[in-house]
Amino acid sequence: MRYELYYWPTIQGRGEFIRLALEDAGADYVDVARRPRGMAAMMHLMQSAALRHAPFAPPFLRAGERVIAQTASILLYLGPRLGLAPRSEAGRLWVHQLQLTIADWLLEAHDAHHPIGGGLYYEQQKREARRRAAQFRKERLPKFMGYFEDVLDRTGGERIHYAHLSLFQMIAGLRYAFPRAMRRLEARYPLLVELHARVAARPRLAKYLASRRRIAFNRQGIFRHYPELDG
Repeated sequence: MRYELYYWPTIQGRGEFIRLALEDAGADYVDVARRPRGMAAMMHLMQSAALRHAPFAPPFLRAGERVIAQTASILLYLGPRLGLAPRSEAGRLWVHQLQLTIADWLLEAHDAHHPIGGGLYYEQQKREARRRAAQFRKERLPKFMGYFEDVLDRTGGERIHYAHLSLFQMIAGLRYAFPRAMRRLEARYPLLVELHARVAARPRLAKYLASRRRIAFNRQGIFRHYPELDG
């Protein structure tokens, strides 16, 4: 099956978690909005009156007759089909639970620079962002990293699944957004650091990460680097 991924063409954002799974599996897919007239195609499908289960926003995936939205739901669907999920139902639900926790973590990383609202520019909420980012660095970042370090300690022998790929993306994004904070913290979480390196070395992903298909982190995405927020 050829998958169609619909997401904004200039940012990694939530769509990157799906791209990583598709790339790691060598899946046949097209990143629709990055093609000529792709944005128009994405908006047309999203707003189509014929689409009974319309998505609220990108990312969404078209797989044959199915249109699936929300990153965690898309990965729940793709995981078994790409060989990136456990075979048992209990295992698949556990990985889905981890992905939902990663989604919470991702939202908190975003809110560090947009604590009041996404409809306002960063410059309109810089004062509040400084307070939110300080709390994120001091309390929330260690809490999430500690949780996933413990998960890796308990389940270190498991084969790679899509939540591992998503943890790689979280570490990569946080290193971009909070380089000083991450340098201070990473020594406390060696299993997360090792996982990031192990995922980056997977042959298909290594090729993808070095290619032009991998969109660079930038200040329009979820992970944004503002030196004043890095402590």
